[in-house]
Amino acid sequence: MSEIRQPAEVKYAAELSALAARDSGPKPPGWRLSPKAVEHYLIGGEPVDGVPILAKYVGDRSLVQVMIATLASDRALMLVGEPGTAKSWLSEHLSAAISGTSALVVQGTAGTSEEQLKYSWNYALLLAEGPSQRALVPSPILRAMREGKFARLEEITRTSSEVQDALISVLSEKQIVIPELSEIVSAERGFSLIATANTRDRGVNEMSAALKRRFNFVTVPVVQDLEQELKIVTQREKELRSDYQVGLEAPAELSRLLVTLFQELRSGTTKDGKTKLRSTSAVLSTAEAISVLFSSGILAQSFGNNGVTPEDLTRALVGAIAKEGPEDLKVVREYCETVAKARPGPWKALYDASKKHLAD
Repeated sequence: MSEIRQPAEVKYAAELSALAARDSGPKPPGWRLSPKAVEHYLIGGEPVDGVPILAKYVGDRSLVQVMIATLASDRALMLVGEPGTAKSWLSEHLSAAISGTSALVVQGTAGTSEEQLKYSWNYALLLAEGPSQRALVPSPILRAMREGKFARLEEITRTSSEVQDALISVLSEKQIVIPELSEIVSAERGFSLIATANTRDRGVNEMSAALKRRFNFVTVPVVQDLEQELKIVTQREKELRSDYQVGLEAPAELSRLLVTLFQELRSGTTKDGKTKLRSTSAVLSTAEAISVLFSSGILAQSFGNNGVTPEDLTRALVGAIAKEGPEDLKVVREYCETVAKARPGPWKALYDASKKHLAD
């Protein structure tokens, strides 16, 4: 059986191995690659020993350098930004490149407990033999501390204030106390934490000033440049089609149409600045654009006529837009009436499809 989704260290194992074999740069304690090689892995560039090094992040190189430099210091890294700006993607690839694993992750939710942050117990063994190393169930963070690796904490602002407070001591002392075993686990060199937080969720459980001081913050921006976002969307959608064996690729003009639509609705104005637009309450992120383009390919392959059409794109778009309610569908209908209708080629076909699939 094949995995639905391979972790970065498995999917890109050839790249990581090639970089490690040729990496002569100085490495911080516990790192598999030097900072320069980590940058090469993330940004992409020249092949190494015949192995292509694909870009994992298309964006500001200096931003990636700040992330890597932070992780080489004694401070944890906080990636913040709008949903869908590749924060988790960056977190995974940084961990894979530096520690060799991205699996030491805690997903932050309203139900995340302090036990999931530190440790819990196998209660059958606990009752049978009392507190022991065999009965201890270490959290991903505790395992990362013992092994000198990176741990990841996703959506930190969705966790309760009690859980966030427990994290302060971990980051301050680089230790976890296990009183039941009279043991203090101190982090091995190479341990660090990468956390992510959505700016739209800032009001859920705002981090305290004390916790913020334990992190270096890097804001991952929404992509504003059309060509840059188009490159991200088409590259990532191509990877998904390969993983899921979807053979139909959307025409280049349709991919450009989708990214343009997303950017114009996000900004509230057309690219020429002549028409003001209402924006949707749903997050029209780069990740959503990738999903819409990929879904349109599946629709075309499964139910279409051997080609991705504006109608397939419109049908896939409905699912992305309708998350927050029918009002957002009205916004897109207005966009089609005021913008798409007046544009040639696939835009006119998008307008025609919107009358069918975005109707009341």
